[in-house]
Amino acid sequence: MFKRMLSAFGVGGPSVDTVLDSPHAVPGEVITGQVRIQGGSSDAQIEEILLSLVTRVEVERGDHERAGTAEFLRVSAGRKVKVTAGQLTTVPFQIALPWETPISAVGGRELPGMVVGVRTELVIAGAPDKGDLDPVLVGPLESQDRVLEAFGELGFSFRSADVEAGRLHGVRQELGFFQEIEFFPPSRYAGRVSQVELTFVAGPDDLVVVLEADRRGGMFRSGGDSFGRFHVSHEEALRTDWAAAIDGWLAKVAESGGGHAMFGGHQEHYGHDYDHHGHHGRRGPGMGGVVAGAAAGVVGGMILGEVMEDAFDGGDEGFEE
Repeated sequence: MFKRMLSAFGVGGPSVDTVLDSPHAVPGEVITGQVRIQGGSSDAQIEEILLSLVTRVEVERGDHERAGTAEFLRVSAGRKVKVTAGQLTTVPFQIALPWETPISAVGGRELPGMVVGVRTELVIAGAPDKGDLDPVLVGPLESQDRVLEAFGELGFSFRSADVEAGRLHGVRQELGFFQEIEFFPPSRYAGRVSQVELTFVAGPDDLVVVLEADRRGGMFRSGGDSFGRFHVSHEEALRTDWAAAIDGWLAKVAESGGGHAMFGGHQEHYGHDYDHHGHHGRRGPGMGGVVAGAAAGVVGGMILGEVMEDAFDGGDEGFEE
């Protein structure tokens, strides 16, 4: 990001520039970088350098939704940092991304609607001086990517993505929010299912995949939501035929309005049965291609920095985890 003058010191004061070694990461990975402080016309002291991970979260209040900036991790990069006039002071840092960090890029493309960033704050004379947001392109874990690729193979179309404040029933979460990636279903389910929402809750050893289908009502069937939950280890996720599991669940939802089912880490089945091994359905372009097409239509020629600025400016007041 561009260097920003520290307002607390006035004209001639130091400027700060936070630089990530790489903007690409996956949940659970450590990102590294430097906070570069260019000395101004006189010596200065920074009481503390704080770095936080933030994302944009939707919060439901009755029948209304409001958007806020949620901080979900904060670390100190240094205290009592002396900045010599005219000299560059570099402070290295590292941040371990929580396993539940929202995915903000798929197949190397920004996921429309999603923003995750590192925010820099410098505490000067007891008051924070907030810096710029540096975007982080958080890609899926390999286990998550297998699920996303299955959505592409089956012919789903990306609709939108956001982060919702709250907790999922029956799922252990470390953070107080969860990501929803919404898809239009394959054409063969048109008229029966309007959309499917996908949520990941990852940990160091396992992955929970939560599906929610919005069923359309008809003359002989009722509408409403159906849910599916898959809880597997990351290793098991790599062996699972996700296209078969997802398509089998959705077919039962569309046919009977069922689909409240789950299977666990030892392939124990509850509710509907799934065929995990043979059926892949109609193959599509893969989720990377699906998201790439959606991204081209949503953000056009905008650079990610502009998307970050637009997404976080002008919203409701932020809130912290």
